[in-house]
Amino acid sequence: MATLNRVELIGNLTHDVEVRQTNNGTKVCDIGIAVNERKKDGTEDVVFVDCTLWDRQAEIAAQYLKKGSQIFLEGKLRLDKWQTQEGQARQKLCVTGYRFQMLDRPPQQQQEQRQAQPATSGGGPDGAAWSDF
Repeated sequence: MATLNRVELIGNLTHDVEVRQTNNGTKVCDIGIAVNERKKDGTEDVVFVDCTLWDRQAEIAAQYLKKGSQIFLEGKLRLDKWQTQEGQARQKLCVTGYRFQMLDRPPQQQQEQRQAQPATSGGGPDGAAWSDF
């Protein structure tokens, strides 16, 4: 029987990215992603997802992302299991990310693009370019 373990998330980082190294020198970072779900009645639920990035992905995330950055993450589910100091068994579903895309533009690039485009050439609300949305 075929199986599939794939997760795709779009959300915002809940904290700044901090990279650490394992004992063998592999880089790793843990990120939190807040994913908003809008309901038909107009309310919103927020789901907080713990994710881990490894190696070069962790380095890139730490270099370019910060709290509040919007991200598209592809990964797979994993089940973390541990015991508390009191001996209670605990477990938590997490995501191991293997690919992500930054959905925010760097601030300098946003400023340069706004200066390069005349306000009336857009076609979006108030003459803004659709690429600004």
